[in-house]
Amino acid sequence: MTTGYMLVIGISIPVSAYLMEKFTVRQLYITALTIYVIGSLLAFTAPEFYVLLIGRLVQATGTGIIMPLAMNVIMTVTPVRIMGTMIGVYNLVLLFAPSIGPVFSGLVIEFYSWRMIFLIIVILSVLVLIPAVLFLRNVTEQTNPKIDVWSVALSTAGFGLIVVAFSGFGAEGGLTNPSVWLMLAIGFSSILIFARRQIRISNPLLSMKPFRSSIFSKSMVMILLLMMLQFSMMLILPVYFQTVADLSAFETGILMLPGGIVLAITTMAAGQLFDKIGHKPLLLTGIVIMLGVLAVFTTISPETGLLTAMIMYALFTLGLGLNLSPVTSLALNQVERSISAHGSAITNTINQISGAIGPALFTSIMTMTSQIYSHNNAGASEMYAMTQVVHMVYYVAIGFALIALVIILSFRKAPVKTH
Repeated sequence: MTTGYMLVIGISIPVSAYLMEKFTVRQLYITALTIYVIGSLLAFTAPEFYVLLIGRLVQATGTGIIMPLAMNVIMTVTPVRIMGTMIGVYNLVLLFAPSIGPVFSGLVIEFYSWRMIFLIIVILSVLVLIPAVLFLRNVTEQTNPKIDVWSVALSTAGFGLIVVAFSGFGAEGGLTNPSVWLMLAIGFSSILIFARRQIRISNPLLSMKPFRSSIFSKSMVMILLLMMLQFSMMLILPVYFQTVADLSAFETGILMLPGGIVLAITTMAAGQLFDKIGHKPLLLTGIVIMLGVLAVFTTISPETGLLTAMIMYALFTLGLGLNLSPVTSLALNQVERSISAHGSAITNTINQISGAIGPALFTSIMTMTSQIYSHNNAGASEMYAMTQVVHMVYYVAIGFALIALVIILSFRKAPVKTH
């Protein structure tokens, strides 16, 4: 169900640039939110798993349109001088929900049925839909482009197969499964052909022009690395403490909650600071903090207290927050307003791809390290084995952070602003 949800979002977002040029903001937003409500209702009333799955896939279709649409509206109506502030607000909204989600859903499931989660989502979505129908107006220009069927097919095959393949890597035996590697090869080949086609045709589904800017290209790599680092914490830390401290899902949510709140607040503050002092001081400070925390977590052990882990995770999200809004604002400042829809679609696509790669990669690292360690240390306790596995994951994460540091040092002192 999780893979299917990510798959539909991964397919929907590249097409969103075309939709934003074809239809008005009002038409798209109301349609996408209506689709989301329908999907939520299906999930809430699902009598069987397959109906629940269909509901989640319908939800994902709406989400895949709304996310890049919201960012495109910000790029359209926001002056460059306060772009960082508005991207910070966008990230605050985007990140605050995941920070409270595990605690909220844990409480709901503990005292009520899982259906209650979808019922609450339906109610909230309708409360948002009503004012949209009454007051939302269009702020973009429509160019009525023609859709290139081959681009849609290549995009769907490419992004879809990559998401499924990386999800397969995270499963047991995924690394030795030839079908997973075949899907990955076809997926990346489809993306390369897709990118070449977008450069050659007059009405690209997803324009490659933003990549002409080295700052934009480096920023996309940065976003991919940052989201991978975030997953190294969001995935591995809860698994570790659920294993060594026997925490419940609700208790794990409490462990991660302060860090999630810090991340949401910091991204908003960093967006405002970006408009005042630029990107480099924030990015350097943030990555140094993240490197320090990751280094500490390479020494994590069953003796590490929950309070210590909670504080260190909050410090990690502080560093992450100092990077996310500035690097996103830096990237979008390089995109001309005439192709802003394509810039926002590319950014959101990178986020979704990292959402597929991150968990699968770190799960695969855990699986491989566990197998090697068990083979060489027969009879070792599960707790000790898990500790060694987690150490390896954080060493890999440090490698990603060092690559991000090199990219930050290569940025110019001031971004080139084209609009």
